Amino acid sequence: MKHYRNGTYIGERALFKTIGALIEDSVFKDGESPLKESSNLDISNTSFEWKYPLWYCKDVKVKKCIFLDTARSGIWYTNNIEIKDSDISAPKTFRRSSFISVIDSNIPNAQETLWNCHHVKLKNVKVKGDYLGLNSKDVEIDNLYLDGNYCFDGCENITIRNSTLISKDSFWNSKNILIENSIVDGEYIAWNSEDLTFKNCTITSHQGFCYIKNLKLINCKLIDCDLIFEYCENIEIDVNSEITSIKNPISGVITSKGIKEIIFDDPQIDKSKTSIKTK
Repeated sequence: MKHYRNGTYIGERALFKTIGALIEDSVFKDGESPLKESSNLDISNTSFEWKYPLWYCKDVKVKKCIFLDTARSGIWYTNNIEIKDSDISAPKTFRRSSFISVIDSNIPNAQETLWNCHHVKLKNVKVKGDYLGLNSKDVEIDNLYLDGNYCFDGCENITIRNSTLISKDSFWNSKNILIENSIVDGEYIAWNSEDLTFKNCTITSHQGFCYIKNLKLINCKLIDCDLIFEYCENIEIDVNSEITSIKNPISGVITSKGIKEIIFDDPQIDKSKTSIKTK
């Protein structure tokens, strides 16, 4: 295995198509695509300062590294990459990539990050930025703190546990989502989605959970949630709180500690198809 240490690399494709290398204590400065088409890399204590550092790569391990804001669009079309203890300050990181693991890291400028990716694992990650995870599939998340709107639009097969999501318009157009032991705060949660389960969650939302098929809320607490469940079909709602208001649910069962207001103003909806119970 080649060993690159204490290096400063400048210029386009500085280490193009490097196969099998240990890179440590180095800097990649001005120059696009420094490691394009490379594989079997072990990178540590290194900073990336320019665009497209890891495109079309495979089998990459990254530890204690920094991706500056100028290293935007950094990891595209890459397969099998693990990132630990790192700071990814560049936007648009991860696009059409697969088998991604990010652990104990920060992504403070995450606009348009993790788009069209699959087989993704995030653990102990803090993220700030809009449109995280667009159209991604097969994602497992544990202990994510997210501050950013429109997350996980168009996603499939997502599991999120022990997390805090502060996100308007989260999970729109999504399918097969499980969220457990988490806090979810944001308007218009999960419109136009299918097969969603929230378990042991605390949820705050204005006009959340609308136009959904097969929605389950299990042992959840709803805080200041109003105008929810409009045009939802086959819902199973069991919450340990009072609901501010529900509007025009199509079918299912709602069980709560009380509902301040029930609104049926669509004459085409058969109210008898929704059972509403109080504990």
